[in-house]
Amino acid sequence: MRILAGLLFLCWTAGAQGIVSTAPSFTEVLFALGARERVVAVSQYCHFPKEVDRLPRVGSYLQPNIEAIARLRPELVLVHAEQKQAVAQLQTLGLKVLTLRNTSLEDTLGSIRAIADAAGVGARGVKLEGELRSRLAAIEKQAAGQPRRTLLFVVGRTPGRLEGMIAAGKGSFLNEVIRIAGGRNVLADSPVAYPRISLEAVLRLDPDVIVDMGDMSVTRGVTPQHIRSVLNLWEAQSGSARAAAKGNVHAVAADIFVVPGPRVVEAAEAFAKMMRAVRDHK
Repeated sequence: MRILAGLLFLCWTAGAQGIVSTAPSFTEVLFALGARERVVAVSQYCHFPKEVDRLPRVGSYLQPNIEAIARLRPELVLVHAEQKQAVAQLQTLGLKVLTLRNTSLEDTLGSIRAIADAAGVGARGVKLEGELRSRLAAIEKQAAGQPRRTLLFVVGRTPGRLEGMIAAGKGSFLNEVIRIAGGRNVLADSPVAYPRISLEAVLRLDPDVIVDMGDMSVTRGVTPQHIRSVLNLWEAQSGSARAAAKGNVHAVAADIFVVPGPRVVEAAEAFAKMMRAVRDHK
């Protein structure tokens, strides 16, 4: 109670300043909107753009550091809508909180305008959202009429082994990005956004393309040797996995594939290139 009372006093007696982001996607939107000078803190997983390296960290989107945020006395805090307890605590402290969702691609694009409006740059939000939608539409149009290849995106697994795999499913933003790029997610009918999948299931589904980010989700510091080791895991399955046999396995270590922000367009472009490589290979 003493800590809460102290934080309440601090928040109510000092002028609000700056914006705190508790997720990489929110941070990337703020910077894309040209609001970089107003960002005073970000989450521990924010890596882009490079300017965020100089900013204080306030926990993760799953566990925002309420005390650290309160001491910054921000004018606005961006929090994922699922973090109801954190939202309630921040509001109790009298802080303005914008709750957002970025589970689906539509969530992601819609959050741009919401963030822009809250930050007082609504016109920029309309412009940025429009530009991203136009670029995605162009990618989809280019892929139309081409053979729709199947793709599996592995977002997590046991390091060094093709076990404990978690992949992008129906409810994920990646599912829609894959479709726009001209592919069909082999787990598009899964009941959850990120289902667990066994190697046996992968071999049974036999996708045209496998994209593996499984043990490289911490993208900084990934070496060429690490990427090669991931490819080696799948090449050992070349007798059973068509994607491995034909060289259509991609080991990736880039935030564009896991951060549902403005760079989803780059992810769509990357997927489209993978699809074209399959067609060229045939």
